[in-house]
Amino acid sequence: MKLVINIPCYNEEKTLPLVLSEIPKKIPGIKTIEVQIVDDGSKDRTSEIALKYGCKLIAHKRNLGLGRAFKSGVEAALSRGADIFVNTDADNQYPSSYIPDLIRGVMEGTSDIVIGNRVPWKVEYFSPLKKVLQWFGNFIVRNLIGTDVPDTVSGFRAYSRESLLRLNVTTKFSYVLDTIVQAVKMDLGVSSIPIHTNPPTRKSRLFKNIFQHMWKSGTSLIRLLIIHRPFYFFGLLASISFLPALAIAVRFLVFFSMGEGQGHVQSLLFAVVLVILSGLFIISGILAFLTGMNRKFLEETLYLQRKREYFKKNG
Repeated sequence: MKLVINIPCYNEEKTLPLVLSEIPKKIPGIKTIEVQIVDDGSKDRTSEIALKYGCKLIAHKRNLGLGRAFKSGVEAALSRGADIFVNTDADNQYPSSYIPDLIRGVMEGTSDIVIGNRVPWKVEYFSPLKKVLQWFGNFIVRNLIGTDVPDTVSGFRAYSRESLLRLNVTTKFSYVLDTIVQAVKMDLGVSSIPIHTNPPTRKSRLFKNIFQHMWKSGTSLIRLLIIHRPFYFFGLLASISFLPALAIAVRFLVFFSMGEGQGHVQSLLFAVVLVILSGLFIISGILAFLTGMNRKFLEETLYLQRKREYFKKNG
């Protein structure tokens, strides 16, 4: 089996040597371990350090975002015959000593994706506010997409070859929500293992504060729900519009039966507007569903094409 460890980087010359020095050189059951660096337009010595440590290098001419860096890493790993793909961060947040445990479920065939669960509400260096928001955010995501994975935004993950061939990253911000939503939809096996994390070595470059992170994650999740669960999303909006309309209509009928309906025509008109809005949401859901059917066909075609190319290159 061939393991490719992928590390997206953006100006990580200070922490990258520490991360690379701790990556295991041998893992039972793994014949080949390759480390690849995706330099996402760094202005420092990141690429130089990667080559110094003997890593495979994929370099972007400019900063394209974490999602694009992950996608480049996946494409490069598949082209070199990866059976298992591990993604970790260059800031040394995730201890590399967990990699053998992280890939075990993939090696045994019990999981397609294994996520390193940081247990966010127990991380000592997280502020109380961040712990609460992390817990609440994970709770919302788990219930919206239908998974029991406790840490849905952890970037420390192991992927099987099959999952890499099937997943399609469509966002620039971060791939973590994108891939887990698709994995659940495709019935890929997703599990997690508990891990501890190292203290932060720098501030996050993905977002300035926890509220910006929530905003970006929230808008990304809404977009993913529209794409992958249109009936759920638009059905929820239609219900939110229709139920008040129903209540207003019942209220009008009560007044009408009492001979007082003339003074409440405005509320009836408002109910009609809400019903029309509810109908528009339902139509939007149907159109999004039909678009999704076409996208599913294209994804299956792309999967078969990737699979042919993989075995053509790697036997």
